[in-house]
Formats: sequence, C-alpha cells, structure tokens
Amino acid sequence: MKRLIGYAEEYLKIANWKDIALLKICLYAAGIMMGMALPKKFHKPAAFITTTVFTATYIPLVLKFLNVVGSHDLKN
Repeated sequence: MKRLIGYAEEYLKIANWKDIALLKICLYAAGIMMGMALPKKFHKPAAFITTTVFTATYIPLVLKFLNVVGSHDLKN
C-alpha cells in the first residue's frame, strides 16, 4: 500500500489541474455506474451515505481552496 501511495504522490507532483479534473470526472462516472448497478432497495441508503461522504470531503477541500485564494489576494 505504501508503494501505491508513493506512486500517487509522484503522479500528483507532475499533474496539473486538468489531470486532476479528468481524474475526478472518471471517478464520478465510475460511481454513477456502480450506483446504477445497485438494486432499487439500496438506492436510498446509498444516496444517504454518498451525500454524507461528499459533504464531509467537499467542505475541507473548499475551505483549503478559499484559504489559497485569500492568501493569493493578500500577496497581490
């Protein structure tokens, strides 16, 4: 697992924002495909779990981004 994380860190060092955007779109599409494969009775629990995970991960990402934007504005 450490090797895999090391590969990911190396990839992120050379990746630009377009690469990261494509990665996110790919993961989003994979998530939709998996969600479509779920039986109907699991759609509501899956929607609840994914909404919770999205919110828990999105808020820190946005806060970090806003921190970068704020510090960039202060420099200029």
